[in-house]
Amino acid sequence: MQPNHGIPIEIARQRAYSGRHWFALPGREYTVNDMVKISFGFVFAAAWEDVWADASATPSVALLWQLFAKHLRRAVEVIAEGLDFHIEHYHKVFPERALDLLCHGSAEKGEDASHGGVGYYNLCLDGAALATVADSFAALEQRLEREKRLTWDEIKSHIDSNWAGADGERARLMMHSIGRYGSGWSLGDEYAGRITRHFSNLVKEKPTPNGYNMIHGLFSWAQQMAMGKNLMATPNGRFAGDPISHGANPDPGFRKDADPTALAVAIASVNPLWGNSAPMQIELDPGISKFEGGVDNTASLIHTHMELGGTQINMNILDKEKVLDAHKDPSKYPDLVVGVTGFSAYFASRSPEFRQMVVDRIIAEG
Repeated sequence: MQPNHGIPIEIARQRAYSGRHWFALPGREYTVNDMVKISFGFVFAAAWEDVWADASATPSVALLWQLFAKHLRRAVEVIAEGLDFHIEHYHKVFPERALDLLCHGSAEKGEDASHGGVGYYNLCLDGAALATVADSFAALEQRLEREKRLTWDEIKSHIDSNWAGADGERARLMMHSIGRYGSGWSLGDEYAGRITRHFSNLVKEKPTPNGYNMIHGLFSWAQQMAMGKNLMATPNGRFAGDPISHGANPDPGFRKDADPTALAVAIASVNPLWGNSAPMQIELDPGISKFEGGVDNTASLIHTHMELGGTQINMNILDKEKVLDAHKDPSKYPDLVVGVTGFSAYFASRSPEFRQMVVDRIIAEG
């Protein structure tokens, strides 16, 4: 944990990983982790609508970023108010009896762990759709403003029509094929860092109105399908209703070579480093152990990611062909378990859409 949390270093060193991307000071901290998400995609959509709402304004990436930053600030403020409401009322409807017995101070004070019983309160706010929005900003800057391959009116028309027709598909592929987040030293990487820094600063700028500390992470959990369902088509070439990007990961296919080192470096570069995590989701084939240096290289990948600032790795060791076959006929593999996004599940029990999400990652990284 960083000094700006107001926690003495000797206590901060006790903070431990306790499930998915939960971190806590054992017995001393009440957290709300892995629950509150803000989709950068919907913030981007609000900014996009504002660009076109003012007929006198000239559309530009600079204007879009200004509006995105404004809406993101307001979203963080509203969530901070909601977290205060949670702390004020949660103990009335769901007292934390187990935590009260295990924490320092709850029994002594006669207060619930969620309402003044412990010494530290760190309320998490996760950002989602990082790659979706970073690549959208990058595509607009590269194709419209640097190369002038499309006009703003043309891209608006294509997005409004959900990339319909031959011209729409041509434009979609053009926007999708820019240097994306994760490809290394690209516009997508620049915007991913810029979005993360701005989000970080907003969350850490001040506590909630009632004085509770907020920490931020980058984690969509399994909500990328739900978050994408009602989101407009986006300038990175994503269709309306498609899932948003997963957590802090670049979108599948971010590099033709699917270099896992590039993946590890990209996610480490946007890691919040303020107490919560930005997990790296990675799929590896079990055959890697058969190659000379395969195991050592994997160990080096893990070590390097953590040395660069990574905090958590969700790793699947899966046979690509087996997973593809299981996707076609789940009944053939009832016992196949996959790590989805910080939790494991029977592959056959997942919906076709959910299984497709896992398959897309495996194909892209295989």
